[in-house]
Amino acid sequence: MGKGFTGELSGRQRSLVSGKERAEPQPAWFHYTDSHEFMDRVRAGMPPLIICVACNGGIQGKEANEVIPETADEIAASVQAAYQAGAAMVHIHARNPRQLTEGARETDAWREVLRKVRKSCPEIIINATTGAGPGMTMEERASSLAAGPEVASLNLAPDMSKFKLKERLAPLPYARPALEIDECIPFTYGQIHQFAAEMKKRGIKPELELYHPGCAWVVQYLIEHDLIEKPYWMQTVMGYQTGSFPTVENILQLLKEFPEGSLWLCSAIGPFQLPLTTLATLMGGHVRVGLEDNVYYSRGRKAKSNAELVERTVRIAHELNRPVATPAQARAILGLKSNPSQY
Repeated sequence: MGKGFTGELSGRQRSLVSGKERAEPQPAWFHYTDSHEFMDRVRAGMPPLIICVACNGGIQGKEANEVIPETADEIAASVQAAYQAGAAMVHIHARNPRQLTEGARETDAWREVLRKVRKSCPEIIINATTGAGPGMTMEERASSLAAGPEVASLNLAPDMSKFKLKERLAPLPYARPALEIDECIPFTYGQIHQFAAEMKKRGIKPELELYHPGCAWVVQYLIEHDLIEKPYWMQTVMGYQTGSFPTVENILQLLKEFPEGSLWLCSAIGPFQLPLTTLATLMGGHVRVGLEDNVYYSRGRKAKSNAELVERTVRIAHELNRPVATPAQARAILGLKSNPSQY
């Protein structure tokens, strides 16, 4: 951990809440729902805000918003603009270069994307999905890991969803009619164990995706089996179908069940992205924004780019007296290697 982010709180001890700043360095994590720790952090200063840009996703494409990047070159260019705007991490869904409406199923496609992102963004933390897209096997979902991301998402619950995809019209490549998706991706304890073990073997930090309170059981399982290490990178995914409703109350309940040493990343779907990532910024957590989760900037107006969504997040952070983490600071906070991955 870097300067200013070392050590852990001893049990539940805290300094008295006063007008004086704490003299000793504070860890980046704390008990987010503890009133005393919150007041202490507000007075002393919250840790730098890690902004993760979820640049594209594995389901919607340009039929939903024409600026969603699909090809490797488009992803690299879109991420570069978001990186320059203040994103310290990128969450990527590589696409199948032979069928851009589908997620990548082979490691070579992933390597091309990660190589181009690293070339355009020398220091950004590269985070790859293992959630991928509809209709993929677990082996295909794991194809990203061999490409060598620094962080990878790890779903902690079965993924059940039902939704419609807009028709994809020419001149967009790979035109198709509207589709109705109704599926369940059956993540089991055994499959989650395999993903986590593979990440540990490769030195990839898991981003733990929590959709509802039941996911806390799986986090405990991973800890008991020595498959994850502090600081735990915990993402509350709010507003996804069959997950918790995207409310303040539900976020607070999820946070209360975090194990000690957890860092909180908040994501939320569609219109809930802005209010709930702002809540996380206010409370001392970290945020994920981008076109995967929300194709709109405001009601009735589509986002012009991933960078536009990051720029707004930076402005909000500054108004709330949160410094924005550089990639180097984010690496220190997360306990990652200081040297960015190379491809």
